[in-house]
Amino acid sequence: MKLTDEQLAQFKENGFLILPKFVSDGQCEAILDIAKAHLKHRIEPIETEIGYDAKSKEYRTEVADYCSMPQEEDAPVRRLRQVYSRDVVFKEWMEDEKIRPILEQVLNDKVVITLAHHNSIMTKLPYVSTQTKWHQDRRYWRYSNDNLVSIWLALGEEYNANGVLEFIPGSHRMKFDENQFDEKEYFKDDLPKNQELIKTKMSYNLHKGDVVLFHCSLLHRANKNDTDTPKISFVYTVKGMSTSALANTRSSEYPEIIL
Repeated sequence: MKLTDEQLAQFKENGFLILPKFVSDGQCEAILDIAKAHLKHRIEPIETEIGYDAKSKEYRTEVADYCSMPQEEDAPVRRLRQVYSRDVVFKEWMEDEKIRPILEQVLNDKVVITLAHHNSIMTKLPYVSTQTKWHQDRRYWRYSNDNLVSIWLALGEEYNANGVLEFIPGSHRMKFDENQFDEKEYFKDDLPKNQELIKTKMSYNLHKGDVVLFHCSLLHRANKNDTDTPKISFVYTVKGMSTSALANTRSSEYPEIIL
């Protein structure tokens, strides 16, 4: 399967693209079953809501060990990390052959999975989850260029009340000043210049099996989950073969999978 010229142009222009019902219900359910078991038993490495909020920019940039700390024992889980090596069901989706030609198109290069970033089951648990502020994923990643794309798989319904992704279209092509971001490199939503840009945000309800591709420099966010049901999603990141992780950074601490 390949993107049409129109779809590819849309991705380049907006920085994201939705592939509706790309993954079967059966594969989504298989992923969900394993994910729920790992979430129930809090199988490390995990990130909790406390850990997500507390970790500094330096920690997120430099530290490779993302296991939770003792003081986070009862904190809600925000994500399961390093899922590629957890179960063959996760590995099979990340190495899926059907999506590979599409990823080659958007990267314009041979596809390489980076296990250092994302490689996660993302959760927003009912009422205890927190919002995700406007940010670019690239801010804590260290590579020779920004030719990296994330693949987001909706494992159930995703909409405004439970924290669907929101994007600022075209922001991956924009240049920003340092003062437009706070100390953790979140895009300030109280700055008039930023507020004008935030007004252009876009989001779409997602259904089980929908896939979203988005550029590593695209500004995006999500609400907390105000419903009674957990929202569980799968995200991993790929890069072009010619994009290199910088030595002695967290980006270079994990293996890469050449597809």
